[in-house]
Amino acid sequence: MTLNKIQTFIVTDMQAVDTVIRQSLHSEVSLINTIGEHIINGGGKRLRPALVLLSSGIFGNIQTQHHELAAIVEFIHTATLLHDDVVDESAMRRGNSTANHLFGNAASVLVGDFLYSRAFQMMVKLQNMRVMQILSETTNIIAEGEVLQLLNINNANVTEQAYLKVIHFKTAKLFEAATRLGAVISNANTQDENALAQYGMRLGTAFQLIDDVLDLSGDVNQIGKNLGDDLSEGKPTLPLLIAMHRGNATEAATIRNAIQHGGLQELAAVLAAVKATDALNYVRKLAENEARVGVEAIAHLPNSTNKQALIDLAEFAVKREF
Repeated sequence: MTLNKIQTFIVTDMQAVDTVIRQSLHSEVSLINTIGEHIINGGGKRLRPALVLLSSGIFGNIQTQHHELAAIVEFIHTATLLHDDVVDESAMRRGNSTANHLFGNAASVLVGDFLYSRAFQMMVKLQNMRVMQILSETTNIIAEGEVLQLLNINNANVTEQAYLKVIHFKTAKLFEAATRLGAVISNANTQDENALAQYGMRLGTAFQLIDDVLDLSGDVNQIGKNLGDDLSEGKPTLPLLIAMHRGNATEAATIRNAIQHGGLQELAAVLAAVKATDALNYVRKLAENEARVGVEAIAHLPNSTNKQALIDLAEFAVKREF
């Protein structure tokens, strides 16, 4: 199941979301337009706005407010990417040069701030206090996740539980918000809202875990970044932590040294240790379990094309190669 096929029946609504994004992105400051267009056109999967639409569509027809909410979620996501790339000193994302690489760190941070503030301007126009409550909490938790990740850099003693907390805060929280908001904006009951939020959190966790797997095993042309990017930044991702704990003394020391010092000088030895300890398979199975639990959370919802798309999306999240 491909992502394009999953999104086929909402293609018209996704186009409407893109229209809202481009209209709302406009600024009298030309550099904001240039950088905004660069990252919006950067080949993203548009997963989070799609989740807003898919979860909303379970409860009725999609309207203009749904398009606007989906665009708001994408703006928040895009802002986090701009800031992430500055913090990580990344030069490539999705196979393209990052905004900070092309335009500098200062411009990227400030345009990220613009996108955050524009998202909240758009939120106010929806005149829905529940939406503002969810998104203000979400952006705050994402920021906490970013700081937690920063504190973990070059720390080889991070536990699996502590690492999963970073994922929940930094990545999965916006997935959770997207699916919860789809229910909220469509006036779903509390049980259905919480079920979709659970689905979103589990999907986001699975998605990030597979990203971690692909960072150490993916095809550079497919994943759009260099192999071992996370390792080069000293990030203790779960496959590395599992391999370090499962490996022999030499393998554990190699991985620990690579995390503590960053860089890719020992990439070949690290990859060999990850393979020997079957760490990637462990993380894949964990992602598959997260996806399964997410799908189980929405099992009670009536069968529909939208519900099936969410089920297919969970399968895509764990089987994808990019």
